Amino acid sequence: MEAPSMVSNKKAKLYIGIPKERSFQEHRIAITPESVRVLTANGHRIVIEENAGKESRFYDNDYSEAGAEIVADEEAVYKADIILKVAPPLPYEIALMKMNQTLISPLHIPSIKQEYIEMLMKKRITALAYEYTKDDAGFFPFVRSMSEIAGSTVVLIAGEFLSNANNGKGILLGGVSGVPPAKVVILGAGVVGTFAARAIIGLGATVSVFDNNVYKLMRLQERIGARVFTSTVQPEILANELETADVAIGALHSKKGRTPILVTEQMVERMKPGAVVIDVSIDQGGCFETSELTSHLEPTFKKHGVIHYCVPNITSRVSRTASYAFSNILTPILLRMGDLKGMQGLIYEDVGIRNGIYLYKGNLTNEHLAKIFQIKHSNLELLFASNL
Repeated sequence: MEAPSMVSNKKAKLYIGIPKERSFQEHRIAITPESVRVLTANGHRIVIEENAGKESRFYDNDYSEAGAEIVADEEAVYKADIILKVAPPLPYEIALMKMNQTLISPLHIPSIKQEYIEMLMKKRITALAYEYTKDDAGFFPFVRSMSEIAGSTVVLIAGEFLSNANNGKGILLGGVSGVPPAKVVILGAGVVGTFAARAIIGLGATVSVFDNNVYKLMRLQERIGARVFTSTVQPEILANELETADVAIGALHSKKGRTPILVTEQMVERMKPGAVVIDVSIDQGGCFETSELTSHLEPTFKKHGVIHYCVPNITSRVSRTASYAFSNILTPILLRMGDLKGMQGLIYEDVGIRNGIYLYKGNLTNEHLAKIFQIKHSNLELLFASNL
């Protein structure tokens, strides 16, 4: 996607509302002050709830100086035509939404129920999910960006919980002369696994990567450059690698809902005391049998002498970086939406945005969601043709 010019020639004036996130330990915000400046320079109206960016160290005066309106009343934000969020709206937030609004947010399928979709349908909402949105090259920019951040962040987390500061084993993740380096096992060779492996190798630790997709393993090897041990998931080999590992990272992602459990409790029992498990897949159920949901406030627990870190939404731990990443992807989309006279024009012109639409004027247009929640599916192209 090309970088937007500061001012476009023709546009519709968008009315965008950004509420403060109230989901548990969500610290990110969808738009930064720099992006607000670009959007308002193009004639768009931005209304932001008071302290919405505070947890990412963006303050109200930063936004007001960039041209946004700051409001103390949450309900006032929901008067906007377009609502931007970095977490799915809570039920009471959906109740605040007005008829025929546009919602741009993540969907988080494992955490929502049929009632969530039905509430949005009753309000004839048009909804765009970050997870399904594609760019011009056919990639998923929001998913990739957050995965890159998560992959880099888990390495920092691993280092923290190996250190004495957090009652760890007192091991340095990287290697130093004359001392054997730490050993890390990664499950999953996608974006999270690749970025984690790259960072770990850069520190000097040894890495083993497991994935049942041989193409992903080959691609990881090519992108990293250095030789790393890779293997398809064979239980005996995996168990042997885990037995000597200092850190195990679960970086699997399932397109169908729950991630498969690849590491049994017996495998965890055989791991070294004080080893660290970081299950990035926990938001989809986790890929370690011993994983249990934790939080940023109480991030770890011990089982069989192994430290488990199972916090969903790891990117909220580095909320400012994650907010910049969201904003950099969203801003060109919003500018193009203005150029194309609103969301309807954008959907018509942009196949990647069309792929991200799961509700159009209250009609469920995503076939996968329709099957999961047993709700009637409507074809988006036919809805356009009938001008619903």
